[in-house]
Amino acid sequence: MEGGDKWKILFFGGTGYIGKYMVRASVALGHPTTVYARPLSSDSIPPTNLHLRDELEAIGVTIVEGELEEHEKMVSVMREADVVISALPYPLVPAQLKIIQAIKHAGNIKRFLPSDFGVEEDRITALPPFQAFLDKKKCIRRATEAAGIPYTYVSANCFGAYFINYLLHPSEQRNDVLIFGTGDGKVVLNYEEDIARYTIKVACDPRACNRVVIYRLPKNILSQIELTSLWEKKTGRTLERVHIPEEEIVKLSQTLPDPQNIPLSIIHSVFVKGDLMSYELKEDDIEVSRLYPDMDYTSIDQLLDIFLTGNPPPPACAAFA
Repeated sequence: MEGGDKWKILFFGGTGYIGKYMVRASVALGHPTTVYARPLSSDSIPPTNLHLRDELEAIGVTIVEGELEEHEKMVSVMREADVVISALPYPLVPAQLKIIQAIKHAGNIKRFLPSDFGVEEDRITALPPFQAFLDKKKCIRRATEAAGIPYTYVSANCFGAYFINYLLHPSEQRNDVLIFGTGDGKVVLNYEEDIARYTIKVACDPRACNRVVIYRLPKNILSQIELTSLWEKKTGRTLERVHIPEEEIVKLSQTLPDPQNIPLSIIHSVFVKGDLMSYELKEDDIEVSRLYPDMDYTSIDQLLDIFLTGNPPPPACAAFA
């Protein structure tokens, strides 16, 4: 299945934060697209999810309702697919073992993308609360390999719009900004729509089979200090920079209860230690912009313009429990 052929893509977590971007990208790139989603009768379905499902169905997405405990139902849906992409949130990462079991039972899936899409968990060591999260993701990778399932692991680094909202609070017109540590650690902030398009492409690309694909888009590598300065230049405002020392972040990660300690541990890894850029790419690694050199992507400069003049994604909050 190469060239112009279309792959039938099945999503888990397709109505979540990053999942919805990927589902839209799958449809836009012409792939028959199915989302396996919790039944609407579930008490945990937020009202906004209902509108999103209507939107996805309107653009041609097939919604199949089911639970992750329904093994035979998942196998049945998988037998009508070529690729499985999981975009399940943090609390459901271990539940992907059920997806792996169903893929192995179905026997026809040509590629599985587990719910990574963040840091490259096999290359870094973080503070204990975040490391426990990464260890769960690593377990899913090892289980995928042990099952002999063809895979692509995606390290998409930071969701750009999510972190611009988190760091700069553009909708609130604040006069100050929190700087974590020195603010000099290099990070990678990629726009969610670009992450989604790249992910659909690598999911169907034979060059990415059984490989790690890392999204280090050159125009999106910068420090928090550089991001703040760029925002000040665009808005014509000067923000008071309030530095949070590394020692305070570490202490809070040790004293706050679970799961409140996880976001601070992520902040420490990404913005203080600069873990996203702390390792060299290996020979077997693929950097996505090199894989698709002709594909345009949104630079961090352009993404900030969207927040100023466009219709930016609203603030969101990751689920850790």
